[in-house]
Amino acid sequence: MVPTYKHRMASSPENNASLSDQKVTRSESSQAKKSQHAEEAIFYMNCRAAYLTVLKSSLENIKSKEQLSLVLQQAGRNPSQKTVNKYWTSQTTTLNFDDFCTILKKEKPATKTELLEAFGKIDTDNTGYILHDELYKILTTRGEKMTRDEASAIIKQADFNCGGKLDYNKFCDLYMTTSEQCCKTAREKLEVDGRLRQQQFGSQTETSCEGITLPVSKPSPRISRKTDHKLAPTKGDSRTPSRPSSAQSCKASISTTISMGAASNRNTKLIEPDTMKEWQCAQSKGCFYLEEDGEIISHKYRLHLPQRSTVCITIKPLNLRQVEGKHCHWLSVDTALYILKENETQENLQLVSFTEQQNKEVFGWRGELGSGVYWLLPFTTGCRLKKVKPQITGEAKLVYRGEDGELVLTKEFRAALLDIFETIDLDGNGLLSLEEYNFFELRTSGEKCDEEAWAVCKENFDMKKNELTRQGFMDLNLMEANDREGDPSDLWVTLLSLGYNKALEMTEACPFVIDIYAEKCKPRIKAIYLEAGSWQLNRAICKSVVNKGEAKVMDGCENIIIYTYKAGKRITSVIENKSDNKVIIHVNNEQSKNCLSNRGLTVFAVEVAPKSMMVSQHVMPLNEQEEWLYNCVHSLLR
Repeated sequence: MVPTYKHRMASSPENNASLSDQKVTRSESSQAKKSQHAEEAIFYMNCRAAYLTVLKSSLENIKSKEQLSLVLQQAGRNPSQKTVNKYWTSQTTTLNFDDFCTILKKEKPATKTELLEAFGKIDTDNTGYILHDELYKILTTRGEKMTRDEASAIIKQADFNCGGKLDYNKFCDLYMTTSEQCCKTAREKLEVDGRLRQQQFGSQTETSCEGITLPVSKPSPRISRKTDHKLAPTKGDSRTPSRPSSAQSCKASISTTISMGAASNRNTKLIEPDTMKEWQCAQSKGCFYLEEDGEIISHKYRLHLPQRSTVCITIKPLNLRQVEGKHCHWLSVDTALYILKENETQENLQLVSFTEQQNKEVFGWRGELGSGVYWLLPFTTGCRLKKVKPQITGEAKLVYRGEDGELVLTKEFRAALLDIFETIDLDGNGLLSLEEYNFFELRTSGEKCDEEAWAVCKENFDMKKNELTRQGFMDLNLMEANDREGDPSDLWVTLLSLGYNKALEMTEACPFVIDIYAEKCKPRIKAIYLEAGSWQLNRAICKSVVNKGEAKVMDGCENIIIYTYKAGKRITSVIENKSDNKVIIHVNNEQSKNCLSNRGLTVFAVEVAPKSMMVSQHVMPLNEQEEWLYNCVHSLLR
């Protein structure tokens, strides 16, 4: 959607041209973002492939200059000794995978243009050739000098030598081909070896999107990071940097085993007394959205209680229309809500509790809250809301031309738009306020609609009480199609950003609804942000597990504590590192049965910063109707 309606609704050619320019800009921006993600994904895939060509695991460090040079060559670089010495100084003993990625970012591979320019400085007559005698002299006497044998080996190559001279155009072509082939071979090896393909590396988190590992995005900067609890840097859903490893290098470990029956999925009933029907209620909807890199973002809420009261707060997936024969993926996504008390400032939030009681798909908390302002932070583990390889081969039709030649929205697209309207209508009154619509715009275009544009919208589309109706929302999308003369490209940008696939199925989003009941006052809830999980949420998750979970000190290392908390159909483990040094913890779930980890892996490793705590993993049953066994071994690596 184009957010500036003062341009969108205007009818003059000048404004139509302006609208077209805006749409082109938005489309280009969206394509640029996707292109950037793709480039980053390819870069990290090449890093993985090159590293594992030389080393057995990303936890195995580079131990010599020779290894560094070799692994750089496998990544398509041709480092000089000077370059190697820049990164391997007299103080260097080892370099890890993260160091390697950093080096590759700095040391860009040479382009053919750069190589030709270098040869051109020697070939001042621009003949395309360099005499062997001159080349031999340069290679053995200038810069990083080659040995006579090394120089002779180049001159003897028949592919680019003839008549006592070197054809440096052919040499450059062979150089580029060899470099690309080196990278290709490393990638092919990675693809063939399923074990390596399932590993996680450095500060990248594995997703199943097209089999490519994407880089971790930074948590949202909206909230200050000043805190008295230092937490390891994490993504919003607490999935943290991890690497694969071999358990052979472990020097201390601890095992946790929990057997869960099928009935355990429903063992903490949320009690809702009949008298609660007379309590005052406030409600708001929201949504979890899955980003391209696997990060999860959602709405964040502010709750105001005018006086002390007993309250009941619940969250559950939003039950939209049911299409016969189609599975509603989001209904199986786990949800939770963390309740934090605001003190002097928004940055100083104190964990009150979280929704650990359960009644079917509803998670809730009941207790007494004092008057004041609270923050409600929705959370999902990512066990069930995650990237999957698309199985769709075709593309749903969004619009068609009727008998009169006018564009019409298809039945399937209209149904999807009604679901979208239901999701973004946060207060559930059947209308979209400017604030509600702007959350939609921020998600789909990254911009907001201002008051002036909203007034133009009011003049052109169906509104009630200055709020957009369902029909008005439909007409806006039809205008989008008409503006592009039936080209659905912009409509698909909107749909994909809202979690829909090309078959118009919502597979990468989970709408939810929050209800607050208060016995003695009228609660007020308002959505404030739509963003990734902040450090506040991460700290709240860690605190809740530390407060309510079982603590085990790692044998042989009293500074490492593993906390494990189980509630209903979720188990969460947290690692606390009390030492002054960072540690790498190997996590092995190979003996678990019928389990699904948010990591997507059975074996991985995490790096925990000094004096910090972090979530190790969230685990849920793969099949809720069957028993499941959580058997996890955390080991400290040497």
